[in-house]
Amino acid sequence: MSLYSAQKLLYHLNREPAVQERFRESPGSLLDGYDLTAEEREAFLCGDIGRLYVLGANGQLLMHFAALLGMPWADYIEAMREGVRRHGPVRAGIYAMTTSTEEKVAGV
Repeated sequence: MSLYSAQKLLYHLNREPAVQERFRESPGSLLDGYDLTAEEREAFLCGDIGRLYVLGANGQLLMHFAALLGMPWADYIEAMREGVRRHGPVRAGIYAMTTSTEEKVAGV
């Protein structure tokens, strides 16, 4: 259940100062405690918000991680857009994309 582990990590990073400190000091060691795929692990280590979004990370959790990284709001929104452009549609989770970015849904 990798997406669950990624979101659990985001939740812990968002709420626990000790976890935030461990991430700053030794991110690889912290990530070892979570059942992440290699792609998820790399995205966390690189602070790749767009890739984490495409992998299915919940935006409410992800926005706080972006803030932890010092990312301004507008850059966070653009990072998610860039993630879709670079890595394709959101693959899992509640934001999974079932249509292309060019396709209108419900006439909108």
